[in-house]
Amino acid sequence: MSKDKPDNNSLKQDTLAVRAGSYRSAEGEHSESLILTSSFVFDDAATAEQRMALSQPGNVYSRYTNPTVRAFEERLALMEGAEAGIATSSGMAAILSTCMAFLQAGDHILCSRDIFGSTTVLLDKFIAKFGVEVTFVPLTDLQAWKDGVQENTRLLFLETPSNPLNEIADIRALADIAHAANARLVVDNCFCTPVLQKPLELGADLSLHSATKYIDGQGRALGGAVVGPKDDIDEILGFVRSCGPAMSPFNAWIFLKGLETLKVRMQAHSANAQALAEWLQQQDIVETVFYAGLESHPGHDLALKQQSGYSGVLSFTVKGGKEEAWKVIDSTQLLSITANLGDAKSTIIHPATTTHGRLTPEQRAAAGIADNLIRISVGLEDVEDIQADLLRGFDAIR
Repeated sequence: MSKDKPDNNSLKQDTLAVRAGSYRSAEGEHSESLILTSSFVFDDAATAEQRMALSQPGNVYSRYTNPTVRAFEERLALMEGAEAGIATSSGMAAILSTCMAFLQAGDHILCSRDIFGSTTVLLDKFIAKFGVEVTFVPLTDLQAWKDGVQENTRLLFLETPSNPLNEIADIRALADIAHAANARLVVDNCFCTPVLQKPLELGADLSLHSATKYIDGQGRALGGAVVGPKDDIDEILGFVRSCGPAMSPFNAWIFLKGLETLKVRMQAHSANAQALAEWLQQQDIVETVFYAGLESHPGHDLALKQQSGYSGVLSFTVKGGKEEAWKVIDSTQLLSITANLGDAKSTIIHPATTTHGRLTPEQRAAAGIADNLIRISVGLEDVEDIQADLLRGFDAIR
């Protein structure tokens, strides 16, 4: 006798992270199935027609219907409190797919200037090619957002906390600005994940992720996702189906496993980052620490209201410039010099020459990306070992 599935609406987030969206074949496997196939077989020609037209539920082609990918989409959407979700090949593909679904020539997108460097390039260099006007404003300046809205504004886009300065946006206030202009608010929730922040509950229309980061948690696979109202997700699905930036079933299976441990990992990342940030504040070689968990951070009180934790990414400036920052990075032995974040292994990088290296000097200055800035994604190692490793770097420039 088969057991009835529980009502997902009655389950808490911790349970959803482990149980929601599970696909089980006729074999009765306990762990989620990894369905590796390019296409699916139909019982007859009529079924093929109905499936291809999406008038009958079921699987057609793994570019846009695959049980493993669908399980990941459903689980993440439920964890965020969304009606639906769509998975993509990367976080950047999620941003691209969202823009292509809702923007056309003559439209305007209002974006925070305090975002990942590749997002700036995508909007400023490529999306703009298609006749879409792009305006960048300071993340925390609500008046600048209000003043930046135009009659043709269709999207407001931001990430909070921001990369790499941990600036915090007032999601609810920005949602009000967007909706007053009949525009959508899109929030990149990569740093917090649904464990620490739920943008949709604060008024955002769409929440976007690079699953490559914390959702995976071990630096193994690329992926992205967008969650929100079903009608909006269906629009994005139309682009993904036709243009192909889809998530592979294997990566979706990895992300399903990542969601199961997401809460305990985010709590551990946050605790380590908090301890490291407080320690960095005490180091004579450090000028400023950017971490919203610190009471000295200008966004601390707002983060306390709309987040349940501060995540694991922080940045800081050292005395000197690029040469000193590079010496600190190169002198570490434990930390991995890589641009990825959200990994169990701590990573260290120089944003001005890597993640934000394609920006102009003027764009970097406007976004606060100084030559002496270092970003750390704090992993799950013992924090005292991370501190000892950084001391090697600090000693190199004393």
